[in-house]
Amino acid sequence: MSKASRSETHTRLKIVTGQTSPKPELSAPEPFSSLVTVDLAGLSHPGLVRPDNQDHFLIVRGGRALETVCSNLAEVSPGVIFDETVYAMVIADGLGGYAAGEVASRRAIYYLLSMVLHTPDWILRRGPTKGSEVMERMADRFRSVNAALLREAAAQASLNGMSTTMTAAVTLGDDLIVTHVGDSRAYLYRGGALQRLTRDHSLADRLLREGVKAPTDRLSRELRGILLQALGAKDTLCKPEVNHFVLNDGDCLLLCTDGLTNQVDDSVIADVLRKNMSAADSCQALIDLSLKNGGLDNATVLIGRYSIPSRGHSPLYYTGPKRTHH
Repeated sequence: MSKASRSETHTRLKIVTGQTSPKPELSAPEPFSSLVTVDLAGLSHPGLVRPDNQDHFLIVRGGRALETVCSNLAEVSPGVIFDETVYAMVIADGLGGYAAGEVASRRAIYYLLSMVLHTPDWILRRGPTKGSEVMERMADRFRSVNAALLREAAAQASLNGMSTTMTAAVTLGDDLIVTHVGDSRAYLYRGGALQRLTRDHSLADRLLREGVKAPTDRLSRELRGILLQALGAKDTLCKPEVNHFVLNDGDCLLLCTDGLTNQVDDSVIADVLRKNMSAADSCQALIDLSLKNGGLDNATVLIGRYSIPSRGHSPLYYTGPKRTHH
């Protein structure tokens, strides 16, 4: 049964009128998140200068589902599925010039995946308290990845100094949670405008926020490569940033490493996304631009284009304000 036809078997809260005060009659919850469709793609290239690729990425789809076997409920026949669907994109850039950067980026994603799979309860419905709990869990997982990388590097001399950036985006319905450490970015393209959802944990970004301008473009580029945070870095604190956003129908989410953003201006990235190509074609176009402009670093691009149906006004769903957690 298609998702479209499944949605027709679900009803919203009904108000029963009569002599007494109206009372809600709770029917089967509408599987809002499973009605969201996403065109997802990812592409990574070592570039034209570096001999290896220290970038790694992962795109996954998960969820939970209940399938009706037998029922005498009027609108629930055998085969009807009640489900929630979650999408996650993770990108990690092993720090160039440091030992085992390609190992750090790969292990960081595996450590994060392992922690998620070993979580005894997956939160697949947001609410006033659950939303904050999800964000706190993501921050804790990033800190745990950092600790695991440090332990592994301490145990193996060949991995001493390994570290990586990591940015993760998790969507459930129209809820988006972005967690990051380092300078791999997340962008949201909406209505013709490109908005950065993350800030770089770099010396250049800090000076810019403090109003100090680098005297030359070259110095600015050099300072951009000095990270103040990275997973597995012994001389930095690990303070993951976690932010919650609400997606709109037609939004495009972009995750990328600095191999793209150091070679391609944001305005050019926006021009590519404005063409409304498939996620796969958009990834290829951005990688091609990075190579055309020199391909000086590994470049990785992940894109998700979201088609989101109207949520309506059902009180079954939390529609509260955006939260930020640091």
